Amino acid sequence: MVSSSHEALHRIFQEDTGAIVRALRQLLGVPFPETSSAFVVSPDLTEIAPVERRVDTLLQVETEADGTYLFAIESQSRRDPKKPAAWAYYLSYMHAKFGHQPVLIVLCPDEATARWAARPITLGIPDYPSLTVRPLVLGPGNTPVVTDAKDVVRDVPMAMFSAITHSKTENVDAILKALATTLNTLDPNQATIYAELVEAGLGDTPAREIWRDLMSALLNFFRSEHAQRAFAEVRAEGQAQGQAVKGAKDVLRVLSLRGLEVTAETRDRIQSCTDLDLLDAWLDRAVTASRAEDLFADS
Repeated sequence: MVSSSHEALHRIFQEDTGAIVRALRQLLGVPFPETSSAFVVSPDLTEIAPVERRVDTLLQVETEADGTYLFAIESQSRRDPKKPAAWAYYLSYMHAKFGHQPVLIVLCPDEATARWAARPITLGIPDYPSLTVRPLVLGPGNTPVVTDAKDVVRDVPMAMFSAITHSKTENVDAILKALATTLNTLDPNQATIYAELVEAGLGDTPAREIWRDLMSALLNFFRSEHAQRAFAEVRAEGQAQGQAVKGAKDVLRVLSLRGLEVTAETRDRIQSCTDLDLLDAWLDRAVTASRAEDLFADS
């Protein structure tokens, strides 16, 4: 159970590790390269000395062109004069210890704190700094108000972040209703995690009571026999789709290993097939076929 609004802000990006890259591109206009993977790593940056240094969330992001990045994600709900020095330490230490490029991302639920956090941090002679840190800040000023259910479906974590950062605005009611509508369509376990994150992130605001009322209706829906049956059908369909994708990959891999040419039309036909029995038959034929098109001899 997430217990604080501070924790909820950065935990969103632990639940969906790709969301922070989408945020950089869409909200800050950062042309971050395509990623191959992103995963949570230990946030402990403490050295042998007894001073504890712990970043809120630390993600390792692998890119296809630029190598590995480390995203230090910090939640900041108020000004803290000690934080700039800590942030500079985090970046320097991560670069020295891991050898990867560190990136500081600060999440702020109010605009005044966001403006403070965005100021460059300079160490050294005023006009000739030895180190300059420029945090990438996400807050109400650059986070859109997401009130359209279609936009929520496209990116639920971003909609959650929108709800939390705009929790004190007049738009929050519409944001929360759109978000609750979408959670109705998700797997109950995932939806419950998201619901708890949003509730914690809203903190001690009137929006929290609105969200609790909406979630009371949501939990009743999850408990209904109709909902349980619908979710079971969706899970079964998802499992079948996953097996079909794997089956198509196996067929194409065998054809590739045998050095057989696969046209775009043949590849599309294999990848679009959802009949598991047919894919198994194609896999058997792929072992002895003279050409890829022989797979479809009796189809």
